[in-house]
Amino acid sequence: MSSFTVRARDGAARRGTLRLAHGVVETPIFMPVGTAATVKGLTPAEVEALGAQIILSNTYHLWMRPGREPIEACGGLHRFMHWERPILTDSGGFQVFSLQGRRKLDDDGVLFQSHIDGSRHRFTPEGIVNFQEALGVDIAMALDVCVKLPAKRHDLERSVELTAAWARRCKEAWTRREATALFGIVQGGLDRDLRARSAEALVALDLPGYAIGGLSVGETRPEMFALARYTASLLPEGRPRYLMGVGTVVDIILAIEAGIDMFDCVYPTRCGRNARAITRSGELNLRMARYKLDTAPIDAHCTCYVCRNFTRAYLAHLFRAGEMLGAILLSYHNLAVLLELTAQARAAIERGAWAAWRDEALHTFGDEQAAATVAAPGIAERCAEHARP
Repeated sequence: MSSFTVRARDGAARRGTLRLAHGVVETPIFMPVGTAATVKGLTPAEVEALGAQIILSNTYHLWMRPGREPIEACGGLHRFMHWERPILTDSGGFQVFSLQGRRKLDDDGVLFQSHIDGSRHRFTPEGIVNFQEALGVDIAMALDVCVKLPAKRHDLERSVELTAAWARRCKEAWTRREATALFGIVQGGLDRDLRARSAEALVALDLPGYAIGGLSVGETRPEMFALARYTASLLPEGRPRYLMGVGTVVDIILAIEAGIDMFDCVYPTRCGRNARAITRSGELNLRMARYKLDTAPIDAHCTCYVCRNFTRAYLAHLFRAGEMLGAILLSYHNLAVLLELTAQARAAIERGAWAAWRDEALHTFGDEQAAATVAAPGIAERCAEHARP
C-alpha cells in the first residue's frame, strides 16, 4: 500500500516521502521518461547511478509494442527492463488524443488507429487499469481526456465530465491496491471553474495521488504556472501532486514553487539526442561552430561523469560525425542536471531556504524566454498576476 508524508514545507514548496511497492521516492522529484521501457540511450544501471528514484513508461506505446504478453512472460515491467526501483505508467490518454483524425471518442472509451501500422484498438478505463496492473507498475494513471489548448469551453467541459466518469470506473476496476497506486488526473484547461469542478470530482474518490494534466500543451509559461498553482491548492495536502509533461529547469522550479511534488518530460533526453546541453549558463547547441575548439566541460559547475571527462569540443565532434556516443553522453548529462536540481530543491526546502535558493537557481538557469521574467525576486507572484483570469 502506498503512503505519502510531507516532511517539510517552505511557503507552498513541499518536501515529501512517497513509499511505493518497489521503493521510496523522495520529493520533489524529476522522473526520467522511459516511454517504451527504456530511457533512450542509457542503461538502467546508468539511470540508477544518476540518482533516478522512479521512471515513467507509457501505456499507449507498451500496448502497441511489445504488448502485454511478452512483458507478463518476463515477470512484469520491472524484470522486463531490469529496473528494480518504482515505475509510473501514463495511461496513454495524451497519446491517443493527439492522434486527431485517427480516433473516435464516446462515453465508454476511445477507438483509435495505431500510429505504427494503422491497426484498430480500443481503450476503456477498465482495460487501461487492467493493463497497468498486469505490468506490475507502482503508479498507474487513470484514463483521461486531454484537450489541446486553446480549446472551446464545450470541449473542456466534455473533457472534465468524461475524465471524472472514467476515473470512477478506473477505481472500480482497480484490484491490486497493495502493489499499484492509482492516480487521477485533473483537467479543465485554463478555466479555473472547470479545474475546480474536475478536482472536486477526483478528490471525492479518495485516490492515493493526483496529477495535473492538460497543461504544457500550448499555453504560455505564466498561464501554466498560475493554473498549476491554483490546481495544486485544490488537492489534498496529504497526497502527492504530479504535474505531467514538465521538464525544463525553469518549469520545474516554478512547479515546486506551486506546491507540486513530481514531474516528468522527454525534454532532457530529446535535447541530448539533438546536441542541446542544459547548463548553468543557459542551454548550448553543440552543433554550433563556436564549440569546435572549446576545451571546457559542458558545464564547469557540474560533477557528472560527462563533465568530469569530456570537453565541449569532443561532444561537438561526436555530433558532427554522427556518432551515437554524443547523444548518449549528452542525455546522461542533461538528466544529471535535473536530478541534481531536484535534490538541491529538497535540501533547500528542508533547511527553510527555498525562496533564496529558488531565486538564485532561476537567475543561474534562466533561459532566453524566461530571462526577462526572472530578473528579480517575486517571480511567482508576477507570473500568477499576469495569468490571472
